[in-house]
Amino acid sequence: MKMDIQLNFIPKRPERPRVEGITMVMDKGVGMHEAEDVVETAGHLIDFMKLGFGTSYVNQNIKKKISLYQKSGIKVYPGGTLFEAFCIRNQFDDYRRYVEKLGFDAVEISDGSMTLPHDQKCEYINILSRDYTVVSEVGSKIAGLEIPIPQWISQMKSELEAGSFKTIAEARESGTVGIYDLNGKANFELISEISKHLPFESIIWEAPQKSQQAWFIEHFGANVNLGNIAPVEIIPLETLRLGLRGDTFMHFLPEELKQ
Repeated sequence: MKMDIQLNFIPKRPERPRVEGITMVMDKGVGMHEAEDVVETAGHLIDFMKLGFGTSYVNQNIKKKISLYQKSGIKVYPGGTLFEAFCIRNQFDDYRRYVEKLGFDAVEISDGSMTLPHDQKCEYINILSRDYTVVSEVGSKIAGLEIPIPQWISQMKSELEAGSFKTIAEARESGTVGIYDLNGKANFELISEISKHLPFESIIWEAPQKSQQAWFIEHFGANVNLGNIAPVEIIPLETLRLGLRGDTFMHFLPEELKQ
C-alpha cells in the first residue's frame, strides 16, 4: 500500500518491468517460509531472483520456490556457476532441458569458474535468448586475476549483441573480486571506462556490500542497476536509492537544504 503522504525531493523510481533501476537479489538457499516473507515484504522491489551458484540443483522444493517468485512478477534464474557445471561436462543440451523442466524464465551465462572461448559463450547466449531472458556475466571469480579493461568492454558489448538483456559486472557474493579489490573497494578506473562505452541501463553492477551500493548510487544515481543483493538487504537498498538512509541522506536534496 502506498502512502498518500509523500516526501519531496525523492528520486523517481520506474515501475516494473523496468530496464533501469533493477535490483537483482541472490537467494542462496533460503527456506520456503523465508522466501514467502521476502515476497510479501519486498517482492515489489525485486526484478530478478538469482538462485545462487548450484543451489537450485540440490533444493528439493525448487519448483515451488520458482513459482512463488514468478507469481510476484520476479524473473528467476539459476546461478551462472550451474551453467558452467553443465558446460564443462559437455552437457549444454542437458542444461537446456534442466531449465525447461524447472520452469525458469531467465538464465545466466558466465565463465567465471572455467575457461570458455568467448565466441562459444556468445553462441550459447544467442541460442538461449530465443526462449529466455538472458543475463550474461563478465569477469573472473578468481581473486587477483586481472582482466584488461578493453577486454571487459569488448566482451560486454559482444554479449549484448549476442542477445543478453543485461550484462553483469562480476564481484561474487563477497564483493571482493572483479570490479572490486580484495578489500571491497570499487575499481574506479575500470568502472568508469566500462560506463563510458556501454549504455547505462545495459549493465548490472554486482554490489553485495552496503558501502558498494551507496558508492554506485552516489556516482550513477538512484536508478543504477545493482545485483547480488541479499534478501535482508532489499528494503535497506531501496532506502539508499531514495536518500532515506544516512549514507545517501544528503545526496538527493537541493543545495539549500543540505547541512
